[in-house]
Amino acid sequence: MNQNQKEKVLVLGAGISGINAGKLLTEVGRPVILYDGNKEKNEAELREQLGNPSDLTIVLGELTDEVLAQAGLCVISPGIPTDADFVMQVRTAGIPVWSEIELAYHYAKGRLIAITGTNGKTTTTALTGKICADYAESVFVVGNIGNAYTKEALKTKEESITVAEVSSFQLENIVNFHPQVSAVLNITPDHLNRHKTMECYTNVKLSIAKNQSPEDVVILNYEDDRLRAAAPEMMPRVLFFSSARELPEGAYLKGEEIFLALDGTVTRVCSIQDLNLLGRHNYENVMAAVLMAVSIGIPMDSIRHSLSEFRAVEHRIEFVEEKNGVAYYNDSKGTNVDAAIQAIRAMIRPTVLLGGGYDKGAEFDEWIQAFDGKVKQLILMGATARQIADTAAKYGVENIVFVDSMEEAVQTAAKTAEPGDAVLLSPACASWGMFPNYEVRGRVFKELVHAL
Repeated sequence: MNQNQKEKVLVLGAGISGINAGKLLTEVGRPVILYDGNKEKNEAELREQLGNPSDLTIVLGELTDEVLAQAGLCVISPGIPTDADFVMQVRTAGIPVWSEIELAYHYAKGRLIAITGTNGKTTTTALTGKICADYAESVFVVGNIGNAYTKEALKTKEESITVAEVSSFQLENIVNFHPQVSAVLNITPDHLNRHKTMECYTNVKLSIAKNQSPEDVVILNYEDDRLRAAAPEMMPRVLFFSSARELPEGAYLKGEEIFLALDGTVTRVCSIQDLNLLGRHNYENVMAAVLMAVSIGIPMDSIRHSLSEFRAVEHRIEFVEEKNGVAYYNDSKGTNVDAAIQAIRAMIRPTVLLGGGYDKGAEFDEWIQAFDGKVKQLILMGATARQIADTAAKYGVENIVFVDSMEEAVQTAAKTAEPGDAVLLSPACASWGMFPNYEVRGRVFKELVHAL
């Protein structure tokens, strides 16, 4: 870290991300100013969470010029918009702003694999992490998957492999963040309430590779027009994967088999029948994981073994239980339209679909069009329920029910579904307003299903 070790670091946000960043900084001897705009937060509790260091300052409510004058660096939590007034104050004061992953990167050792994309990040990160952990002794799976990079960075060693799921919010303030292998799985409209335009959102996603060198590798989806167009301008070696065509170099799906073409040699990886995952989008996730694993030096026999053992991650087209001949699936992580499209495409039974939630400004036409006659009933809840219903009606979807709670939704679905049907929670919306996050939403759904 180039900054003066005695300069104070201003950490913006006293949530989980801010606390973990603060802990890392105090462990390496950096004095911390922890700031949060919520003046009702308990200062004593925050101090205790950070281990009561003597050189910790906590500021709640207003961020003053006097506080800014003490800081030589700022670390921002990903949930804070970069155009927030107090962030602009920091920038105006000339203080460098780092994301939490930038901070972790500066203290981490070993090799780094970083994965982003609108959808599929968590599954691909978990699978890549398993492949690495089955082969190497020191592996850390971190980032947006639920285990903060800042929490693990100081544990890494020169021989470690870190597999990081990174979001667009985390990429907004990277400076030197440099993975040896990166992947952008896909780019579809999401978080436009934050990024404003698709061009801005796309550029932030692509910045995962901006510090990579020609000796590094970036994995891209050939079937994504934006990624294919961006590839010629990228510095690292580009390897594509495709679920729609054979590729001269990269990974591809041909019929029911996945192949790897590298340096003039074509290798059969596996059959999709060998996998415990549903849907074409998951086969794309597998191909991306295989390319990353090969790029980091893991042999194919070890990769195949890991693929055969891997199970779907929680909340992503996760099989919950079969009750009275009805299969229940939890896709609470389907927080945007494209993710929800992948989930409904993966269904092979007549489906009762539970959707709706927080309004992120999305349009739902493509989702409704993807129903393809599978959806026998659409059960809607949350702020977007009416908008989704109006869109569905345009496309001839008639059996629509409005509910006020997840409990009512599950009970309604159980009454409608018949043996041989599926009930799918795939909201196409964020959980906020009804649940604190998609994990809680999914777990509530599963508890209600188990209790039927």
